Amino acid sequence: MAHPAPTLVARPLGAVPVRVSGPPALTAPALAHLRALGAAPVDAGSSDGPARFEAPGGVGSEVAWADVCPAVDAADEATVQALTGITHVHGRRDGEPRALAADYAATCASVLGVQGLLAALVGRARGAAGARVVTGADRAALLTVSQYLAAAGADEEEAAPLGPGGPPFTAADGTRFELEALEPAAWAGFWRRLGAPADAVRAGWRPFQFRYATACSPLPEALHATARAAGWPQIEHAAAAAGADVCRLHSLAERSGEPAADAPWSFRPGCPAEVMSRAGTGAVLPLAGLTVLEAGRRIQAPLAAHLLGLLGADVLRVEPPGGDPLRGMPPCCDGVSARWLALNRGKRAVQIDIKSPAGQTELRELASGADVFLHNWAPGRAEQFGLDAGALSLTNPGLVYAYTGGWAGRLPGAPVGTDFMVQARTAMGEAVRPVDEPPAPSLMTLVDVLGGLHGAEAVLAALLLRERTGRGVRAESSLLGAAETLTAPALRRARTGAEPRRPAGFRRPLPTADGWVAPADDSAAAARHHAEDLRSLGTAQAVARLRQHGLTATAVSTDLRALPADHRLRHALTRDGHGALAVPTPWRFL
Repeated sequence: MAHPAPTLVARPLGAVPVRVSGPPALTAPALAHLRALGAAPVDAGSSDGPARFEAPGGVGSEVAWADVCPAVDAADEATVQALTGITHVHGRRDGEPRALAADYAATCASVLGVQGLLAALVGRARGAAGARVVTGADRAALLTVSQYLAAAGADEEEAAPLGPGGPPFTAADGTRFELEALEPAAWAGFWRRLGAPADAVRAGWRPFQFRYATACSPLPEALHATARAAGWPQIEHAAAAAGADVCRLHSLAERSGEPAADAPWSFRPGCPAEVMSRAGTGAVLPLAGLTVLEAGRRIQAPLAAHLLGLLGADVLRVEPPGGDPLRGMPPCCDGVSARWLALNRGKRAVQIDIKSPAGQTELRELASGADVFLHNWAPGRAEQFGLDAGALSLTNPGLVYAYTGGWAGRLPGAPVGTDFMVQARTAMGEAVRPVDEPPAPSLMTLVDVLGGLHGAEAVLAALLLRERTGRGVRAESSLLGAAETLTAPALRRARTGAEPRRPAGFRRPLPTADGWVAPADDSAAAARHHAEDLRSLGTAQAVARLRQHGLTATAVSTDLRALPADHRLRHALTRDGHGALAVPTPWRFL
């Protein structure tokens, strides 16, 4: 049914009252996003229980710490990270479990809560009944490590060795920096200009190349020694000459003095359009009947489209001739990359050469029948091929055109917009580690994943805006926006003159005779008094001992291959048709 003449709404949730209650750790990121979307949050006055976001008409979402796991094991940020494998994956670079000092699981869960609310509102606008959506920090955390879990559960070995080590590097003057080289020639050229031994350069490329997949990069020490012998200007010159990128690690104090965006995404309504409501009567999922055309690479856009598919959309993936090369990235299950399946299972695919006029015409034809076109191409590429929002809106004025990029055009002179470079530039090296650890970005792809969540959130908000206005929408999100969401608490501390970093030892697991335990944040100080006793106990005994003292703790998961059988996961991990491990969907619909 066509929409009546629309009244233009500046923001997707303009003037919608949303009652909010629950613990600040789970509500704060969502509140910031709801306000940026134009909602009018109403404090319901309770900080107990799960976070709840209630919109008119029986639509709402709920976010708990534990929705899959027992509440005693997934009680807060520290225990959720420990149980789900985040602490293990982030700690690979250091050779032992290390929790993120930033509230990553809670932030992702809060964004999922907003997504659930938006999805329910879109479903209702398309004729579905009001819905309640439930998620949990444990579900969010499992989603963030889904690629690592899938790889660990495959029969094949990793393509690169797992072991401690990796960037950042340190220059002769003490400048700590990240390096990005997307091609082997740029990698080799950079190190050759600095005089690194040829054998170390050859040996270092593979672990460096695969660090996005493995969260570690055991590089030859000769490369670190080469960096320490070079001045920062020499390093910058070598990178520029080789076609590589370097970025020094910025501090939270520096970042606190830079302007921040009001929101991690932006929306630009287009011309009025005939937007048809295609929700089937009795449709279970809110996006059922909608088509998403995705032209994504790596993690950010594919994850966003994956989430939209889990909400019921039909996702058609655009791949180059010969198919996505990452389909064959080891380790594989039934001939398909386990990591690739974690982001792309359930999608249809079509092969198109977007560099050719015929391919560009084919993509325009597909976009003319789609509800959403989503991509994360390099800046300027869409315009180069005539596939930008203006061009596609000519044949489909009701299209939601979504771009998930790196910097959103906001930081002139910024390096290439990849995960680790964004982490370096936005001071995440300090935000994710306590003050007694040297600043270092996580080798877990934190902003790629959170950027994918922001991308899906932007599409859902744009779909709602389309329903309210009858206009197509251009939506943009970025890795920079994801980094700003995650570092917001630390930057607030910096701007008030407080120490922006977490204190020494923050969220550091305690060793046992055969593993590690993670106390909850509010039990950590008391748990450290028992640290010596715990060293002589098995992990299960150590957890029981801490609980006997009235403290909250759980065992740290250090073997991802063992998680499917972990009783705390309650059989939540399953295997798909290829035999690859799959995490549970992020939401439950009631």
